[in-house]
Amino acid sequence: MSPAAPRIRVLVVDDSSVIRRIVTEALAADPQIEVVGVATDGRTAVEQVATLKPDAVTMDIEMPNMNGIDAVRVIRRTHGRLPIVMFSTLTERGASATLDALAAGASDYVTKPSNTGSFEQSKKNIRDQLIPKLKALTGTHRAAGGGVPRVVPPPRPVGDRRPRSGPFQALVIGCSTGGPDALAQVLPVLPADLPVPVLIVQHMPPLFTRLLAQRLDGHCKLTVREAVEGDAVVPGRVLIAPGGKHLVIRRSGTSVQAHLSEDPPENFCRPAVDVLFRTASGVYGDRLFAVVLTGMGRDGEKGATVIRKAGGEVLAQDEATSVVWGMPGAVAMSGQADKVAPLPRIGQEIAAALARGQTPVGVGS
Repeated sequence: MSPAAPRIRVLVVDDSSVIRRIVTEALAADPQIEVVGVATDGRTAVEQVATLKPDAVTMDIEMPNMNGIDAVRVIRRTHGRLPIVMFSTLTERGASATLDALAAGASDYVTKPSNTGSFEQSKKNIRDQLIPKLKALTGTHRAAGGGVPRVVPPPRPVGDRRPRSGPFQALVIGCSTGGPDALAQVLPVLPADLPVPVLIVQHMPPLFTRLLAQRLDGHCKLTVREAVEGDAVVPGRVLIAPGGKHLVIRRSGTSVQAHLSEDPPENFCRPAVDVLFRTASGVYGDRLFAVVLTGMGRDGEKGATVIRKAGGEVLAQDEATSVVWGMPGAVAMSGQADKVAPLPRIGQEIAAALARGQTPVGVGS
Protein backbone atom coordinates (compact mmCIF):
# COMPACT_ATOMS: atom_id res chain seq x y z
CA MET A 1 0.00 0.00 0.00
CA SER A 2 1.40 3.40 -0.97
CA PRO A 3 1.88 5.90 1.86
CA ALA A 4 -0.78 8.59 2.23
CA ALA A 5 0.09 11.97 0.76
CA PRO A 6 1.07 14.55 3.38
CA ARG A 7 -1.71 16.90 4.35
CA ILE A 8 -1.77 20.46 3.01
CA ARG A 9 -0.74 22.73 5.88
CA VAL A 10 -2.67 26.01 5.77
CA LEU A 11 -2.24 29.29 7.67
CA VAL A 12 -5.52 31.23 8.00
CA VAL A 13 -5.19 35.03 8.25
CA ASP A 14 -8.19 37.24 9.07
CA ASP A 15 -8.98 39.83 11.71
CA SER A 16 -12.60 38.61 12.03
CA SER A 17 -13.04 35.81 14.56
CA VAL A 18 -16.22 34.71 12.75
CA ILE A 19 -14.45 34.38 9.39
CA ARG A 20 -11.50 32.59 11.01
CA ARG A 21 -13.90 30.08 12.54
CA ILE A 22 -15.80 29.55 9.26
CA VAL A 23 -12.59 29.02 7.30
CA THR A 24 -10.84 26.79 9.82
CA GLU A 25 -13.89 24.56 10.30
CA ALA A 26 -14.47 24.34 6.54
CA LEU A 27 -10.85 23.37 5.91
CA ALA A 28 -10.58 21.02 8.89
CA ALA A 29 -13.46 18.94 7.50
CA ASP A 30 -11.26 17.88 4.59
CA PRO A 31 -8.90 15.01 5.54
CA GLN A 32 -6.25 16.28 3.12
CA ILE A 33 -5.96 19.68 4.82
CA GLU A 34 -4.60 20.73 8.20
CA VAL A 35 -4.93 24.26 9.61
CA VAL A 36 -1.56 24.80 11.28
CA GLY A 37 -2.12 28.33 12.53
CA VAL A 38 -4.17 31.51 12.50
CA ALA A 39 -3.16 35.16 12.41
CA THR A 40 -5.20 38.31 12.98
CA ASP A 41 -3.12 40.80 11.00
CA GLY A 42 -0.56 40.94 8.21
CA ARG A 43 2.43 41.45 10.46
CA THR A 44 1.66 38.32 12.46
CA ALA A 45 1.04 36.46 9.21
CA VAL A 46 4.53 37.27 7.97
CA GLU A 47 6.00 35.96 11.25
CA GLN A 48 3.86 32.81 11.15
CA VAL A 49 4.90 32.03 7.56
CA ALA A 50 8.53 32.12 8.69
CA THR A 51 8.00 29.90 11.75
CA LEU A 52 5.23 27.50 10.66
CA LYS A 53 6.34 27.10 7.02
CA PRO A 54 2.79 26.41 5.75
CA ASP A 55 2.05 24.97 2.31
CA ALA A 56 -0.53 27.69 1.64
CA VAL A 57 -2.00 30.85 3.17
CA THR A 58 -5.51 32.31 3.10
CA MET A 59 -5.29 36.09 3.47
CA ASP A 60 -7.82 38.78 4.32
CA ILE A 61 -7.26 42.16 2.67
CA GLU A 62 -8.27 44.77 5.25
CA MET A 63 -6.57 44.16 8.61
CA PRO A 64 -4.88 46.24 11.34
CA ASN A 65 -1.09 46.70 11.70
CA MET A 66 -0.39 45.45 8.17
CA ASN A 67 -3.01 44.85 5.51
CA GLY A 68 -3.14 41.74 3.37
CA ILE A 69 -1.69 43.37 0.26
CA ASP A 70 1.39 44.61 2.11
CA ALA A 71 1.74 41.21 3.77
CA VAL A 72 1.74 39.51 0.37
CA ARG A 73 4.52 41.84 -0.82
CA VAL A 74 6.64 41.04 2.24
CA ILE A 75 6.04 37.27 2.01
CA ARG A 76 6.91 37.25 -1.69
CA ARG A 77 10.42 38.56 -0.94
CA THR A 78 11.34 35.25 0.69
CA HIS A 79 8.64 32.83 -0.52
CA GLY A 80 8.33 33.34 -4.24
CA ARG A 81 5.93 30.46 -4.94
CA LEU A 82 4.04 29.98 -1.67
CA PRO A 83 0.34 29.81 -2.64
CA ILE A 84 -1.57 32.77 -1.18
CA VAL A 85 -5.34 32.95 -1.66
CA MET A 86 -7.00 36.29 -0.90
CA PHE A 87 -10.48 36.78 0.55
CA SER A 88 -12.36 39.38 -1.47
CA THR A 89 -15.73 41.12 -1.29
CA LEU A 90 -17.93 41.42 -4.39
CA THR A 91 -17.83 45.22 -4.36
CA GLU A 92 -15.96 47.70 -6.54
CA ARG A 93 -13.62 48.47 -3.67
CA GLY A 94 -13.12 44.77 -2.93
CA ALA A 95 -12.51 43.92 -6.58
CA SER A 96 -9.98 46.74 -6.94
CA ALA A 97 -8.15 45.64 -3.78
CA THR A 98 -8.13 42.04 -5.03
CA LEU A 99 -6.50 43.10 -8.29
CA ASP A 100 -3.93 45.04 -6.23
CA ALA A 101 -3.24 41.86 -4.25
CA LEU A 102 -2.86 39.77 -7.41
CA ALA A 103 -0.46 42.38 -8.80
CA ALA A 104 1.49 42.18 -5.52
CA GLY A 105 1.92 38.43 -5.96
CA ALA A 106 -1.17 36.71 -4.57
CA SER A 107 -1.94 33.44 -6.33
CA ASP A 108 -5.73 33.60 -6.45
CA TYR A 109 -8.80 34.78 -4.55
CA VAL A 110 -12.18 33.64 -3.28
CA THR A 111 -15.18 35.73 -2.29
CA LYS A 112 -15.83 36.29 1.37
CA PRO A 113 -18.98 34.91 2.99
CA SER A 114 -21.72 37.54 3.15
CA ASN A 115 -23.53 38.46 6.32
CA THR A 116 -26.81 37.09 4.96
CA GLY A 117 -26.23 33.32 4.81
CA SER A 118 -26.21 30.86 7.68
CA PHE A 119 -22.99 29.70 9.31
CA GLU A 120 -23.29 26.26 7.68
CA GLN A 121 -24.03 27.78 4.25
CA SER A 122 -20.99 30.02 4.61
CA LYS A 123 -18.84 27.00 5.40
CA LYS A 124 -20.17 25.18 2.34
CA ASN A 125 -19.41 28.18 0.12
CA ILE A 126 -15.86 28.29 1.46
CA ARG A 127 -15.41 24.56 0.94
CA ASP A 128 -16.69 24.76 -2.64
CA GLN A 129 -14.54 27.76 -3.56
CA LEU A 130 -11.40 27.47 -1.51
CA ILE A 131 -10.53 23.79 -1.18
CA PRO A 132 -10.20 23.04 -4.93
CA LYS A 133 -7.97 26.09 -5.32
CA LEU A 134 -5.74 25.14 -2.40
CA LYS A 135 -5.32 21.62 -3.77
CA ALA A 136 -4.53 22.84 -7.28
CA LEU A 137 -2.14 25.54 -6.11
CA THR A 138 -0.26 23.36 -3.62
CA GLY A 139 0.00 20.54 -6.15
CA THR A 140 1.75 22.91 -8.56
CA HIS A 141 3.83 24.39 -5.76
CA ARG A 142 5.08 21.01 -4.53
CA ALA A 143 5.90 19.83 -8.06
CA ALA A 144 7.80 23.04 -8.73
CA GLY A 145 9.69 22.66 -5.48
CA GLY A 146 11.13 19.26 -6.15
CA GLY A 147 9.28 17.35 -8.81
CA VAL A 148 10.33 16.61 -12.37
CA PRO A 149 8.48 18.66 -15.01
CA ARG A 150 6.16 16.56 -17.13
CA VAL A 151 7.38 15.70 -20.59
CA VAL A 152 5.12 17.37 -23.14
CA PRO A 153 4.22 15.08 -26.05
CA PRO A 154 4.72 16.38 -29.59
CA PRO A 155 1.73 18.11 -31.19
CA ARG A 156 -0.84 15.78 -32.64
CA PRO A 157 -0.83 15.83 -36.43
CA VAL A 158 -3.86 17.43 -38.02
CA GLY A 159 -5.22 15.63 -41.08
CA ASP A 160 -4.63 17.36 -44.43
CA ARG A 161 -3.44 20.56 -42.72
CA ARG A 162 -2.65 22.85 -45.63
CA PRO A 163 -0.59 26.04 -45.63
CA ARG A 164 -2.62 28.86 -44.14
CA SER A 165 -4.80 30.74 -46.62
CA GLY A 166 -3.39 34.07 -45.46
CA PRO A 167 -1.98 35.88 -42.42
CA PHE A 168 -3.66 35.45 -39.04
CA GLN A 169 -6.79 37.58 -38.64
CA ALA A 170 -7.46 37.26 -34.91
CA LEU A 171 -5.84 36.37 -31.59
CA VAL A 172 -7.80 34.62 -28.83
CA ILE A 173 -6.51 34.12 -25.28
CA GLY A 174 -7.86 31.99 -22.43
CA CYS A 175 -6.71 32.07 -18.80
CA SER A 176 -7.83 31.67 -15.19
CA THR A 177 -5.76 31.33 -12.00
CA GLY A 178 -2.72 33.58 -12.38
CA GLY A 179 -4.21 35.07 -15.53
CA PRO A 180 -4.35 38.77 -14.55
CA ASP A 181 -0.60 38.84 -13.91
CA ALA A 182 0.09 36.80 -17.06
CA LEU A 183 -2.00 39.19 -19.17
CA ALA A 184 -0.19 42.14 -17.58
CA GLN A 185 3.06 40.64 -18.85
CA VAL A 186 1.85 39.59 -22.31
CA LEU A 187 -0.37 42.41 -23.57
CA PRO A 188 2.07 45.33 -23.05
CA VAL A 189 4.52 43.56 -25.37
CA LEU A 190 2.07 43.77 -28.28
CA PRO A 191 2.46 46.85 -30.54
CA ALA A 192 -0.14 49.58 -30.99
CA ASP A 193 -0.41 48.74 -34.69
CA LEU A 194 -1.24 45.07 -34.05
CA PRO A 195 -2.94 43.94 -37.28
CA VAL A 196 -5.55 41.73 -35.56
CA PRO A 197 -8.19 42.01 -32.83
CA VAL A 198 -7.56 40.33 -29.46
CA LEU A 199 -10.35 38.46 -27.65
CA ILE A 200 -9.87 37.24 -24.09
CA VAL A 201 -11.65 35.03 -21.58
CA GLN A 202 -10.34 35.39 -18.04
CA HIS A 203 -12.36 33.49 -15.44
CA MET A 204 -13.57 36.26 -13.12
CA PRO A 205 -16.88 37.47 -11.66
CA PRO A 206 -18.78 40.51 -12.95
CA LEU A 207 -17.19 43.84 -12.00
CA PHE A 208 -13.75 42.23 -11.67
CA THR A 209 -13.44 41.91 -15.45
CA ARG A 210 -14.30 45.57 -16.03
CA LEU A 211 -11.70 46.73 -13.53
CA LEU A 212 -9.15 44.30 -15.00
CA ALA A 213 -9.77 45.74 -18.48
CA GLN A 214 -9.32 49.29 -17.16
CA ARG A 215 -6.02 48.40 -15.51
CA LEU A 216 -4.65 46.63 -18.55
CA ASP A 217 -5.73 49.51 -20.78
CA GLY A 218 -3.56 51.84 -18.70
CA HIS A 219 -0.47 49.67 -19.29
CA CYS A 220 -0.89 48.63 -22.92
CA LYS A 221 -0.34 50.28 -26.29
CA LEU A 222 -3.56 48.64 -27.44
CA THR A 223 -7.06 49.69 -26.37
CA VAL A 224 -8.39 47.24 -23.77
CA ARG A 225 -12.05 47.17 -22.72
CA GLU A 226 -14.67 44.85 -21.35
CA ALA A 227 -16.79 43.59 -24.24
CA VAL A 228 -20.36 44.80 -24.64
CA GLU A 229 -23.10 43.36 -26.83
CA GLY A 230 -22.52 44.09 -30.53
CA ASP A 231 -18.95 45.36 -30.14
CA ALA A 232 -17.09 45.54 -33.45
CA VAL A 233 -14.16 43.13 -33.52
CA VAL A 234 -11.43 45.21 -35.15
CA PRO A 235 -7.60 45.24 -35.26
CA GLY A 236 -5.87 46.95 -32.36
CA ARG A 237 -8.75 46.46 -29.91
CA VAL A 238 -8.68 44.03 -26.99
CA LEU A 239 -12.05 42.78 -25.75
CA ILE A 240 -12.33 40.92 -22.44
CA ALA A 241 -15.40 38.76 -21.79
CA PRO A 242 -17.48 40.20 -18.93
CA GLY A 243 -17.88 38.05 -15.84
CA GLY A 244 -21.00 35.93 -15.97
CA LYS A 245 -21.40 36.00 -19.78
CA HIS A 246 -19.93 33.94 -22.60
CA LEU A 247 -18.12 35.87 -25.34
CA VAL A 248 -19.41 34.68 -28.73
CA ILE A 249 -17.92 35.80 -32.06
CA ARG A 250 -20.07 36.02 -35.18
CA ARG A 251 -19.66 37.39 -38.69
CA SER A 252 -22.30 39.78 -40.01
CA GLY A 253 -21.73 40.55 -43.68
CA THR A 254 -18.20 41.90 -43.99
CA SER A 255 -17.86 42.75 -40.29
CA VAL A 256 -17.29 40.66 -37.18
CA GLN A 257 -19.11 41.33 -33.93
CA ALA A 258 -18.88 40.25 -30.31
CA HIS A 259 -22.02 38.95 -28.68
CA LEU A 260 -22.71 38.12 -25.05
CA SER A 261 -24.55 34.98 -24.04
CA GLU A 262 -26.02 33.66 -20.80
CA ASP A 263 -26.13 30.09 -22.11
CA PRO A 264 -25.28 27.46 -19.48
CA PRO A 265 -21.70 27.34 -18.18
CA GLU A 266 -19.20 25.07 -19.91
CA ASN A 267 -16.48 23.43 -17.83
CA PHE A 268 -18.33 25.00 -14.85
CA CYS A 269 -17.35 28.41 -16.27
CA ARG A 270 -19.16 31.40 -17.72
CA PRO A 271 -17.41 32.95 -19.55
CA ALA A 272 -15.80 29.81 -20.92
CA VAL A 273 -12.68 29.70 -23.06
CA ASP A 274 -14.13 26.85 -25.13
CA VAL A 275 -17.07 29.03 -26.23
CA LEU A 276 -14.79 31.84 -27.38
CA PHE A 277 -12.36 29.48 -29.14
CA ARG A 278 -15.11 27.51 -30.85
CA THR A 279 -17.07 30.50 -32.15
CA ALA A 280 -13.96 32.43 -33.18
CA SER A 281 -12.75 29.38 -35.09
CA GLY A 282 -16.06 29.33 -36.95
CA VAL A 283 -15.41 32.89 -38.12
CA TYR A 284 -11.65 32.88 -38.78
CA GLY A 285 -10.90 29.23 -39.62
CA ASP A 286 -7.22 28.61 -40.32
CA ARG A 287 -6.41 32.28 -39.70
CA LEU A 288 -6.95 32.13 -35.94
CA PHE A 289 -4.09 32.10 -33.41
CA ALA A 290 -4.90 30.95 -29.86
CA VAL A 291 -3.01 31.20 -26.58
CA VAL A 292 -3.82 29.30 -23.38
CA LEU A 293 -2.27 30.78 -20.26
CA THR A 294 -2.13 29.66 -16.62
CA GLY A 295 -5.34 28.42 -15.01
CA MET A 296 -7.17 25.66 -13.16
CA GLY A 297 -9.20 23.01 -14.93
CA ARG A 298 -9.37 22.03 -18.59
CA ASP A 299 -11.30 24.91 -20.14
CA GLY A 300 -9.83 25.58 -23.58
CA GLU A 301 -8.77 22.03 -24.40
CA LYS A 302 -11.82 21.26 -26.56
CA GLY A 303 -11.69 24.69 -28.14
CA ALA A 304 -8.01 24.24 -28.98
CA THR A 305 -8.88 20.97 -30.72
CA VAL A 306 -11.51 22.76 -32.82
CA ILE A 307 -9.05 25.51 -33.74
CA ARG A 308 -6.34 23.10 -34.87
CA LYS A 309 -8.80 20.98 -36.88
CA ALA A 310 -9.78 24.15 -38.74
CA GLY A 311 -6.11 24.89 -39.49
CA GLY A 312 -5.51 27.49 -36.79
CA GLU A 313 -2.69 27.27 -34.30
CA VAL A 314 -2.32 27.08 -30.53
CA LEU A 315 0.38 28.26 -28.12
CA ALA A 316 0.35 27.13 -24.47
CA GLN A 317 2.19 28.50 -21.43
CA ASP A 318 4.73 26.10 -19.94
CA GLU A 319 4.49 24.39 -16.56
CA ALA A 320 7.40 26.14 -14.88
CA THR A 321 5.94 29.65 -15.26
CA SER A 322 2.25 28.80 -14.71
CA VAL A 323 0.64 29.47 -11.33
CA VAL A 324 -1.49 26.38 -12.08
CA TRP A 325 -0.69 24.23 -15.12
CA GLY A 326 -4.25 23.05 -15.53
CA MET A 327 -5.64 24.71 -18.64
CA PRO A 328 -2.38 25.02 -20.59
CA GLY A 329 -1.32 21.59 -19.31
CA ALA A 330 -4.51 19.99 -20.59
CA VAL A 331 -3.93 21.53 -24.02
CA ALA A 332 -0.24 20.60 -24.13
CA MET A 333 -0.55 17.06 -22.74
CA SER A 334 -3.39 16.23 -25.15
CA GLY A 335 -1.15 17.21 -28.05
CA GLN A 336 -3.21 20.27 -28.99
CA ALA A 337 -0.43 22.83 -28.54
CA ASP A 338 1.66 23.63 -31.60
CA LYS A 339 4.17 25.22 -29.25
CA VAL A 340 4.77 25.52 -25.49
CA ALA A 341 6.63 28.55 -24.15
CA PRO A 342 7.46 30.25 -20.83
CA LEU A 343 5.46 33.34 -19.88
CA PRO A 344 8.28 35.86 -20.49
CA ARG A 345 8.41 34.68 -24.12
CA ILE A 346 4.68 34.52 -24.83
CA GLY A 347 4.34 38.14 -25.99
CA GLN A 348 7.26 37.81 -28.39
CA GLU A 349 5.95 34.47 -29.66
CA ILE A 350 2.57 36.07 -30.42
CA ALA A 351 4.12 39.05 -32.19
CA ALA A 352 6.35 36.74 -34.25
CA ALA A 353 3.44 34.48 -35.19
CA LEU A 354 1.30 37.39 -36.32
CA ALA A 355 4.20 38.76 -38.38
CA ARG A 356 4.85 35.48 -40.17
CA GLY A 357 2.17 36.04 -42.76
CA GLN A 358 1.47 32.78 -44.55
CA THR A 359 4.35 30.84 -42.99
CA PRO A 360 2.96 28.08 -40.74
CA VAL A 361 4.09 27.92 -37.13
CA GLY A 362 6.77 25.33 -36.38
CA VAL A 363 5.76 22.28 -34.43
CA GLY A 364 7.24 21.25 -31.11
CA SER A 365 8.51 23.42 -28.32
